[in-house]
This record gives sequence, C-alpha cells and structure tokens, in this order.
Amino acid sequence: MRQVVPRMDQVQAGAWMALMTTAQLLPAALDEQLTADAALINFEYGILAALNVAPDQTMRMGELAAAAHSPAPRLSKAVNRLEARGLVERVACAGDGRAINVHLTREGRRTWLQATPPHIEFARDTILGSLTPDQLTALTELLQPIISRLDPDACPSDHPPEQAGR
Repeated sequence: MRQVVPRMDQVQAGAWMALMTTAQLLPAALDEQLTADAALINFEYGILAALNVAPDQTMRMGELAAAAHSPAPRLSKAVNRLEARGLVERVACAGDGRAINVHLTREGRRTWLQATPPHIEFARDTILGSLTPDQLTALTELLQPIISRLDPDACPSDHPPEQAGR
C-alpha cells in the first residue's frame, strides 16, 4: 500500500524554507563574528549574557541550562571551556550541597562587555538594519507564537544585549 506524504502549500513551503535557511545560516554567522571579535561562540556568549543579568551574576547549573535552552551535557562542556579561560567559576550552592552554581568572573564580565558592542553592530548590520521598524515589529510578532510553541517558558527578551552596562 502506498503511503501518502503530506505536502505544504506554496505559501507554507516558502515560509518554511526561508525560516529553515535562516536557522541554518544564522548560528554559523554569529559564531564567526563572535569568534573573530571575542574568541567566543554564540552559545558561550549567551551563557555570559545570562549570568551577567542574574542576581550576583550567579545561577544554578539547572537554571543556566534552562536560560540557555540547552541540555545539561552541552552546557557542562561549555562551562568547562569558559572556566578554563577564567570567564566563569563553579561554586558550591550554599543552600543545597548537591547543586552547583556558575558565577561570572570579573574577566568573564569584561569579556562579555567587550564582545557586546561588535555583536550588536553585527546584528544591526547583518539583520536588523535591512528591515524597517515596522518589519522588525512584525518579525517579533510573527516569531512569538513559534517560540511559545517550541518552549512555553521562553522569553526572547530575557537577556537583551543592550544591558551591557548593568
């Protein structure tokens, strides 16, 4: 018996291909920019950004994994790399002997602060600057329901890069 393969209509296929192409191109472009400017990859930059806005610049590993939208093993490997560079440190959680906190060091904050202006410039030059303010608003509104379906707890504005001075 032949299996019927579901198809997308032309509008759906066009939107899907544009979204998938962006999803494939954007991470590599962000990694390339951040590696050149700060010797970081985008995932590591996101970890530093999350820690920068956390109380006392410290988060439990589980909270950081959630903020980074990352499985624990991937986060642990990234924290190992950042710790080896002196950008973060693991510290025991005072209230829970089983939990580990990750703390942003002074060097980590300095690195993040130095990485942020060229990162914002890249975002503006490569993506945001090619869209009008109305298109940017529409893009945000269009992506919100997709983000909510992928992760109901996700909030893309949790760690905006402009909080560098905090």
